Amino acid sequence: MKTALVYHEDMTAARLLWEDPECEIECPERLTTTLGRLQQRGLQQRCLWMAAREASEAELGLVHSPEYLALMRRTQALDTGELQALSGQYDAVYFHPSTFHCACLAAGAGLQLVDAVLTGAVHNGLALVRPPGHHSQRAAANGFCVFNNVAIAAKHAQQKYGLRRILIVDWDVHHGQGIQYIFEDDPSVLYFSWHRYEHGRFWPYLRESDADAVGQGRGRGFTVNLPWNQVGMGNADYMAAFLHVLLPLAFEFDPELVLVSAGFDSAIGDPEGQMLATPECFAHLTQLLQVLAGGRVCAMLEGGYHLESLSESVCMTVQALLGDPAPPLSGTMVPQRSALESIQHVRAAQAPYWTSFQQQGSSPILSSSTCSSEGRPSPLLPGGPEFKAAAAQATAALRALLDKLYCRPMPPVRMAVALTELDAALVLPPDVLCQDGSAPQEETQAWARLHKALAKDKAFTTLGKVLYLLDGILNEQVSSGIAATLAPAAAAILDVAIRYSLSRGAQRVLCVAVGQLDHPLDLADDGRNLWLTIRGKEAAALSMFHISMPLPGTTGGFLNFILALVLPLAYGFQPDLVLLALGPAHGLQDSQAALLAALLQVPAGGRVLALVDEESTPQLAGVLAQVLQGEEPPNLGPFCVASPEDMQALMHLRGQLESQWKMLQVAGETGGPGSG
Repeated sequence: MKTALVYHEDMTAARLLWEDPECEIECPERLTTTLGRLQQRGLQQRCLWMAAREASEAELGLVHSPEYLALMRRTQALDTGELQALSGQYDAVYFHPSTFHCACLAAGAGLQLVDAVLTGAVHNGLALVRPPGHHSQRAAANGFCVFNNVAIAAKHAQQKYGLRRILIVDWDVHHGQGIQYIFEDDPSVLYFSWHRYEHGRFWPYLRESDADAVGQGRGRGFTVNLPWNQVGMGNADYMAAFLHVLLPLAFEFDPELVLVSAGFDSAIGDPEGQMLATPECFAHLTQLLQVLAGGRVCAMLEGGYHLESLSESVCMTVQALLGDPAPPLSGTMVPQRSALESIQHVRAAQAPYWTSFQQQGSSPILSSSTCSSEGRPSPLLPGGPEFKAAAAQATAALRALLDKLYCRPMPPVRMAVALTELDAALVLPPDVLCQDGSAPQEETQAWARLHKALAKDKAFTTLGKVLYLLDGILNEQVSSGIAATLAPAAAAILDVAIRYSLSRGAQRVLCVAVGQLDHPLDLADDGRNLWLTIRGKEAAALSMFHISMPLPGTTGGFLNFILALVLPLAYGFQPDLVLLALGPAHGLQDSQAALLAALLQVPAGGRVLALVDEESTPQLAGVLAQVLQGEEPPNLGPFCVASPEDMQALMHLRGQLESQWKMLQVAGETGGPGSG
């Protein structure tokens, strides 16, 4: 069991004891409903169950002042009137006699999870906790938060394990200002938060929630705020933020641990956030984070107040942590103009501190968003009639979506290999199927007639194995696979694989061809196949669906191409299947090939067939087998800046393609269809 689930039923004890429309949404049912859904889906049973412990006084003191801890401890003995009076001294907080115990358990659950991951007992996990933590400050409760669970976990990881680079990803819809204040001068913690902001008109109404708040002193550049200035942000906007802001910084930072402030008020149906990201989006976000830090990802629940949306989104997150393929994303992948403006703003603000943004160029920073207390709209009180009407509408929309959501069950076989000569020297992960089967001879002969190179015995045999493996993937008996190809016949086998997949029901096939593999001249340019050549002679968009790029020469160049070109194209195309062909003289290092395969799995719902030249090393096939089986890709090594030639090629391609592929855009001026 590689995924931990940390919980304690005592965290359901605290509840609101008086009437307060603002606070009533933070209720015990947030945990009980979510846990029930995890059990119903069989996900809890697949995790290592851990009962949360209380954090100690010393552990809480890593973040909070002694005076504040003493005050919180005294709440256990206060009556209802005293609790209500104390709650009124803070912003959007309520206390209960059990609050201190619950908050100690919430912080302790995060510590247990970090210990389990960093000692190797598990690979990753989720702490299902309340009260949440990311608004809590050194000496103040705030926004339902008592102790800052994620900040305490980060300090613990620094102190006990000596970690020097921790990434905190806060995808809650509210700004986690408590985490920002605690680490704003600490360059060992990179804090990323997207949040509903509306130019300062949304809670917590802070000037320091805007994109130009980048940290203080030595920590400048290590606070990354991405403010959403409109409601209605959806899957395309969230994915664009990850691809064009978070992941470039994260790879350059190279974290040793990823902590997630996992708030699901950013999901569809939650009237607090009023956003449109569907539950499966959080599976995609989680899987993209798992390629960092050797897969050491610890998620801790923050907000989320629409019970159905919350529980579905948590289930998707846990499925991703367990290694299940993410379902395809719902909706058209076109970011809104407002989202692109926010992305442009944060990239400009961070450009002085990060090579990734300096090289790609940024427009001058936009004028600062300011907002006085006058002119703020009245908040939508959670208990009010407008809020309840919005919640009812959101519930109906969410249920309609969930009825249509294509949740493909895990295939019986996670991965199969058909590697012939490579088999003997290959060390495979457990549970990988070594395939002996082949397509029927008559069928193989029919396809082999398309190319003379496939008539030879060895090429014919290889083709039969590839078709058999493809059939298993397309029939959902196998999730992903690896097959060996022969150098003289590699391009022919790839061509047949594309045509075979389209003939067997695949709607869109993404082909990433690395090395000496020519594009089939008569392959229809009809939108059903997107062909991307890596290691082409030049950067050229020969058509919207036929793109050639040179192989970058450094880790920085490779990452720029993958994050700024390959993945946005993949998400824009939304493939049913990815064919990753590593042909003769492909030039990729094993770690680069593994990262490419791991990342391409995410938009494709796990359906990747890697075709590997038979002269490749068994080590390459082995590392591909590991990542396609769900293991984390190896580290690329030290970050090296992209060459000017590589960046020029990248910017040239983006300029050619971004009007057609909207996921490539990083600035709001372009507008276009789907802009909001």
